[in-house]
Amino acid sequence: MDLRDKASTGMAGFDQAIDKLRLGDNVVWQVDSVADFKKVVDPYVEQSKRDNRKLVYVRFGSHEPLLGDSPSVKIVEIDARRGFESFATAVHSLIEQEGRKTFYVFDCLTDLLKYWHSDLMIGNFFNVSCPFLYELDTVAYFAIIRNAHTYSTVARIRETTQVLLDLYQVNGHFYIHPLKAQNRYSPTMFFPHLIRDQEAVCITASAESAELFSRIHRGGERLDYWDTLFQQAREALADTPERQEETKRLLMSMLIGHDRESRMFKLCDRYFTLEDILAIGSRVVGSGLIGGKSVGLLLARKILEREGEGRFSPYLEPHDSYYLGADVYYTYIVQNGWWKLRVKQKTEEGYFRYAPELKEKLLRGKFPENIREKFVQMLEHFGQSPIIVRSSSLLEDNFGNAFAGKYESVFCVNQGTPEERYEAFEQAVRIVYASSMNEDALQYRMNRGLFDRDEQMAILVQRVSGDHYRELFFPHLAGIGNSSNLYVWDRQMDMDAGMLRLVFGLGTRAVDRTVGDYVRIVSLDHPSRLPPMMAEDFRKYSQHDVDVLSLRDNALTSRGLDDVMSLDIKADKELFASADYERMNRLRELGRSGRSVPYLLDFQKLLKHSEFPELMREMLALLSQVYEYPVDIEFTANFTADHRFKVNLLQCRPLQTRGLGKPVEIPQLTDRRDCFFSAKGNFMGGNVRLPIDYVVYVRPQAYLERSEQGKYAVARQIGILNAKLKGRGAMLVGPGRWGTTTPSLGVPVHFSEICHMAVICETASSESGMMPELSYGSHFFQDLVETGIFYAAIFDGQPDVVFNPEYVLGKENVLASISPQSEPFADVIHVAETPGMEIFSDIVTQTLLCR
Repeated sequence: MDLRDKASTGMAGFDQAIDKLRLGDNVVWQVDSVADFKKVVDPYVEQSKRDNRKLVYVRFGSHEPLLGDSPSVKIVEIDARRGFESFATAVHSLIEQEGRKTFYVFDCLTDLLKYWHSDLMIGNFFNVSCPFLYELDTVAYFAIIRNAHTYSTVARIRETTQVLLDLYQVNGHFYIHPLKAQNRYSPTMFFPHLIRDQEAVCITASAESAELFSRIHRGGERLDYWDTLFQQAREALADTPERQEETKRLLMSMLIGHDRESRMFKLCDRYFTLEDILAIGSRVVGSGLIGGKSVGLLLARKILEREGEGRFSPYLEPHDSYYLGADVYYTYIVQNGWWKLRVKQKTEEGYFRYAPELKEKLLRGKFPENIREKFVQMLEHFGQSPIIVRSSSLLEDNFGNAFAGKYESVFCVNQGTPEERYEAFEQAVRIVYASSMNEDALQYRMNRGLFDRDEQMAILVQRVSGDHYRELFFPHLAGIGNSSNLYVWDRQMDMDAGMLRLVFGLGTRAVDRTVGDYVRIVSLDHPSRLPPMMAEDFRKYSQHDVDVLSLRDNALTSRGLDDVMSLDIKADKELFASADYERMNRLRELGRSGRSVPYLLDFQKLLKHSEFPELMREMLALLSQVYEYPVDIEFTANFTADHRFKVNLLQCRPLQTRGLGKPVEIPQLTDRRDCFFSAKGNFMGGNVRLPIDYVVYVRPQAYLERSEQGKYAVARQIGILNAKLKGRGAMLVGPGRWGTTTPSLGVPVHFSEICHMAVICETASSESGMMPELSYGSHFFQDLVETGIFYAAIFDGQPDVVFNPEYVLGKENVLASISPQSEPFADVIHVAETPGMEIFSDIVTQTLLCR
């Protein structure tokens, strides 16, 4: 080997014993103290200075500095408290920046336990940093405190590093015992060596070696530091209240979040006891934070228990969820060898570019054996009950960022052999992890300035609420609840009473806009009141299909309402549905009448004659009062034959809302032709007076005449215009539903393709049959409110509605000047400059005007 490829430890005798260091060596010292580590760092640094090496000291520990200020040493401080990803990424960037043949000293790795509370993550950090250092021909000194880490962590470090050395101090003498020295060997290399200044005396005699090692304490197998802290916390239950509170907050920083000044942390601190936190910790698979969705669920249940004074306890279904700690996500990435790709994806230039490749890899990785064993134990707990695997990212469901619908949730019907059920669960976890690279999620983070924030993916595993009905499984009710009803259509309505978005069966139809189907909007101040619609339209705008789990097919599926209602659902069917005699008569006239009466889902008996709506109103009010903020919940409910019921609270988060705004004076409309549109109700976004500088109008008939592929092409052009018109006061108007997945029902844009619009309007188109869907409470609504977009639905032809498309279409189409590549779409997309146009809305009078 070329001498230029070797380096010195600064101890001539020891250099001789191990044939020096090699460029590319990561050197890990097992020591009893940081002071002992400094004994070997000093000669290494002094020799490196003499050899004119570039020296970098990476400072992150709370211990005394290993090196002082020196013009020959670059000191870089990195904050480990920001978490594994930020720290590991910063170190990676530093190594990349300093380049080849740089020499490093790192603070003692054991100090990272104070910030990350996990041996696993220290092993992950070493696994991702060591190979990069090796690749760039660096030499780096690391240390770990002996007996402070698990065997598995030390084994991972031993496997990854090039040089592993034990440093002992016995009777005032220092000994170095090489345990690993890659690509070198001598007959005496792996004996202990007594260090005397520059001399290294090899201890070969058995008597001396035996005496030496008899004086060295080697601990037995250690628990991961994470488990050790929880074990100590259980012992603190017998300690003083002050010590219990201190211990509780430490565990909360490990499970809930690191920012003790955040509103969510303070709420959790107020309502959780040490026993509560220990109970949560007992259900964590792996280690790390449990994420926003899990925290919101647990906090809401605790608030109802503590503040409800017994009101809600008889009605709440118990829960027995499990939580996959966020550290499992990183471990999955690291141990599958994708960390370098992850770092590239986290850069501004690689953010979207590398996401598809990383997403594909996340769908086919392997989990570590110890995690797999914990998955098995968790699945044994659930048995064959259906479960749902839900995202619970660190930023999700928090004040200011809901991430509504951005990540996946996967139902596991959980039927089949244990092996089949395990594989289905594992794949569900992969799907949720991969959804962190969804384009909508990435764009959401970018738009909200969260692009560089850690977004570890924890996971919430819940037992699906419901029961078996022959070969189907479903709850009787599911839905969304909001403590503030921003969709009020009557001046007598009390917006503070809240609202529900209610469905029969699984709640998938409540959170997403569903093709050809509609949910029931319930205003909780007057639950049986219907949204404004023609009486003959009630059947059309009701729920016709039910989402269920098929135990036979082992899959999420849908069934027609009549098929489901033909089953014994173990409850009074009239709570949810009424006999549809009008449809029965029509079927009889057509000669297609059956034995059973068809049903119409109207929930009238439930809303008029049960305690359910009042209980939900009180629940939402209490949660909102404690949060001091409007809230948004997900829930299910199951009934018995005697009308008793249990509510399962599945999720709770702050409801992102701008509030009503100041009252707006609406101009008088003297001529119906003197406006673009006016209406009563059917809008969301509070009181506004907004200038509209551009209107982007999709012509219904021209859109309808496009092929399906052509309709998708129109959607992509809208995305281009969205980017071009950012910040320019644009209104988007089109037929049917924006964001549908079915082009025949509207324009199939992604939300990221309309996110810069100031106003979005959905219009009814009689020639195409496309209709708006007032989606208050859905993920689409959450996106609108969070982004500050005003929404309106224009039902042309209804009383009190004026709609004059020519008000805009009569102006020049400037599409090509804004986006030259969009010119072939000028027959479908009309872009008009509209200086002086304004849109006005008033909540109290439910008046909407654009002119």
